[in-house]
Amino acid sequence: MSSITGLESRTENLATGGQTLATAKAHARLVAIDALRGLVMVFMLVDHIRETWFLHLQVTDPVNAAATDPALFFTRLLSTFCAPTFVALTGLSAWLYGQSHSKAETSMFLLKRGLFLIFLELTFVGFAWSAQFPPTTFWLQVIWAIGVSMIVLAGLLHLPRPAQAVLGLVIVLGHNLLDPIRLAPGEPFFEVWAVIHQRSVIELGGGMIAKTTYPILPWIGVILLGYVCGPWFAKGTDALVRRRRLILTGSIMLIGFVVIRALNMYGDKPWVPGVDTLHTIMAFLALTKYPPSLLFLLPTVGVGVLLLALFEKHQDSRIMPYLSMFGGAPMFFYLLHLYVLKALYLIAVALYGLNKGQVFGVDNVSTVWLWVAILLVPLYLPTRWFAELKQRRRDIWWLKYL
Repeated sequence: MSSITGLESRTENLATGGQTLATAKAHARLVAIDALRGLVMVFMLVDHIRETWFLHLQVTDPVNAAATDPALFFTRLLSTFCAPTFVALTGLSAWLYGQSHSKAETSMFLLKRGLFLIFLELTFVGFAWSAQFPPTTFWLQVIWAIGVSMIVLAGLLHLPRPAQAVLGLVIVLGHNLLDPIRLAPGEPFFEVWAVIHQRSVIELGGGMIAKTTYPILPWIGVILLGYVCGPWFAKGTDALVRRRRLILTGSIMLIGFVVIRALNMYGDKPWVPGVDTLHTIMAFLALTKYPPSLLFLLPTVGVGVLLLALFEKHQDSRIMPYLSMFGGAPMFFYLLHLYVLKALYLIAVALYGLNKGQVFGVDNVSTVWLWVAILLVPLYLPTRWFAELKQRRRDIWWLKYL
């Protein structure tokens, strides 16, 4: 599984290159998970390149469909699949890990990995974004959210599965009912509520602040539902039945999104038709990510579920080994690409200066996609090396943390 969660789902044939995926049908479900994780890592690269070269054109949350260039809008939209898919797969991976470990061992595993991810967010990840030491601003972003969600799941996995399913659904479907609750700094429980559900800024003292970019409540619901779906992927389960369940689930989520969004009454900020068909579609798809609304989660997780079924069915496709390799060492890839992008940005500033006010930037979204094409191979090669190293050197305990 994902090394971002400390789980091991890489199959031996991928590590050695000695077999094709078509001859490893018993591992197809695990290969599909790694491949889907790898795909969202590529989507994440697109978005982080956008943030590197388009700091002067920051998008709002939700994205302003009336004022944002369509090319920038849909480039940003692509990345919305990353966090929901990754968190759901983390829950699924936790269930698979638990099939060969006791619940107590699984809980401790999730607790330690969650704490490690929080440590990474506050240190190496934060420094990669800010290049500031000592830091004055702590951004509590996606790695933080995954880490906290894993810690919470460490306790919730002891509940009966029906209770887990009900709790996960209640959180995902109902957390937008809490949107009217807004606390101000200084009010009782403001800091706790800012972490749980209200995107805000927490004063830490000494000139330091924490920005709760990823309030954790909805993500806890997502990781819990991913865990609940784990039995679909148990050894010996019928692959055809699993794919039918995935297709049905993903389809229901997409249909539910269209219906609820069209009603325009619940699940996200209201939308209004645009000046033309394209801008109307953009307005329909402009969804709130921080924290993720119900209508943000339905299509993003829904598409991820459908892709998981598709990837398992076509696990012998030529692209699958490459995607699976990205998904086999995602934490390594995550840290690597952040530092590569920061280095490229600093080089650009040294060569061309701050050409967009206080930042360096480019004018065309096409430049983002050009850099994606340029960086994929240079980033893939060390990621493959590390994923294979993990398989060869299982005696080096700290490798699984990356």
